[in-house]
Amino acid sequence: MNNEWWRGAVTYQIYPRSFQDSNNDGIGDLVGITERLPYLADLGVDAIWLSPIFTSPMLDMGYDVSNYTDIDPTFGTLADFDKLIARAHELGLKVIIDQVLSHSSSQHPFFQESRQNRTNPKADWYVWADPQHDGSPPNNWLAIFGGGAWQWESRRHQYYLHNFLIEQPDFNFHNPEVQDWLLSTMRFWLERGVDGFRLDTVNFYFHDKLLRSDPADYRRKDKPDWNPYAMQYHIFSKNQPENLAFLERMRALLDEFDARTMVGEMGEDHHPIEMMGEYTSGKRLHMCYSFEMLKDPFSATHFRTLIEEFYTGAPNGWPCWAFSNHDVTRHTSRWQQYGASNEALAKQAGALLLSLQGSICIYEGEELGQTETDLEYSELTDPQGLRFWPENKGRDGCRTPMVWDTTKPNAGFSEAKPWLPVKPEQAAHSVSTQIDKPDSVLNFYKKMLRLRKSSETLKHGATKFLDTQEPILAFTRGEDILCVFNLSPRQQTVKVDGNIAGVLSEAAQLANGQLSLAGNGFALFTISGQVSVSN
Repeated sequence: MNNEWWRGAVTYQIYPRSFQDSNNDGIGDLVGITERLPYLADLGVDAIWLSPIFTSPMLDMGYDVSNYTDIDPTFGTLADFDKLIARAHELGLKVIIDQVLSHSSSQHPFFQESRQNRTNPKADWYVWADPQHDGSPPNNWLAIFGGGAWQWESRRHQYYLHNFLIEQPDFNFHNPEVQDWLLSTMRFWLERGVDGFRLDTVNFYFHDKLLRSDPADYRRKDKPDWNPYAMQYHIFSKNQPENLAFLERMRALLDEFDARTMVGEMGEDHHPIEMMGEYTSGKRLHMCYSFEMLKDPFSATHFRTLIEEFYTGAPNGWPCWAFSNHDVTRHTSRWQQYGASNEALAKQAGALLLSLQGSICIYEGEELGQTETDLEYSELTDPQGLRFWPENKGRDGCRTPMVWDTTKPNAGFSEAKPWLPVKPEQAAHSVSTQIDKPDSVLNFYKKMLRLRKSSETLKHGATKFLDTQEPILAFTRGEDILCVFNLSPRQQTVKVDGNIAGVLSEAAQLANGQLSLAGNGFALFTISGQVSVSN
């Protein structure tokens, strides 16, 4: 058994509400996911990651958990989950599930008990603090979804901490009983056969015991951020050193089982790459990702800097890179200005991502070149969008349903009205319109995934960047692969010296040592000996 299957592996993120509706209630479910697993096996990914499926009031679409060991009826039953696991394993797919440990729903029975008084058995299971003398909150900590991070509870005459919604109270990780119980919920799913966990907000577990106020962000900005949360440097409300010891406890639990893995979400804006290295060094997380490649910059310098920073600072750590997920604008829309066309940009992004050293996560619809959905305010469900509209439209635009077949209602997602709309612009990218087109984005992803799976170099080879000028990004993987990308919508020509042979390319021509790359063109070569690229 390959206990380290996750090294270099490609995980496909499924947003369960939006993948496939099997019972025509307009919401995706586990049975629907199971029906579509052959598509994912054929695509060529190694694993799937399910965003939260646990019992929840769904105020934050499942990231507010009220029962950590059961399936929300919206998605099905434990029996449905067991069938999904069995079918995935039958097809050679690993299954990773989302674990939201930093906070629960305010509807969780433990919080309902905790908020009653200061003496009950769960009184210290959440973060409670006395008001200041003037009645104001204990400190200046802010919540990510807007406003202060403290909510008054009159029954206790205290505030409780919520880093996200008021309805998402934070667990008190300084209480060992809390740690033990949360680990027991993870054991429940490990014994049920899951292959690993994606850990939500992994750097938020512990808070500063002294409740010291966070300082202002020291960086100068042209204008205030759309979210006040970004105006602070969160050195006390999260990122505490105690986190590392708990990660080691989690790792010890997973090491009791064969071939399991954890990937952590690093929600940090100041030194995320450094922390990714720290969190994956030693016996902590297997993998970690941050939002640095999920943001606006799209340049050779940007990608090179992030990757070099990681491997220089944490040579024994392990990153998981992604360009899109359920929290950010889809990258084909986010980077639209750099694309010669949507299809050209989508193919290049897929080739670049799947050429990177580390593990990879792709988001449902990414393999179709799916774009962000433009929604009206009345169509929103996401608390972020509802709070910060129109400066920030929230995350619903990247969460609209998967598009399967344009000949069917709602592009094959559901026969009922979906929880978020399927608009014509998104339906145009459906699987049915691409499956039989050899040059489609979907079929390119299949080719690229096959290449990565068959290449030990692409999965494990070290990265060495070549000193090219913008907009050319060039690097070698191991001793035998060269990757060259034109990160612009305009044609570029570079000189290539060395013994090379083409492997996979788009909009690229090589003649007499000159590589001509149309907008978003790229090429992967096998190499023998030394090679150089210049522009």
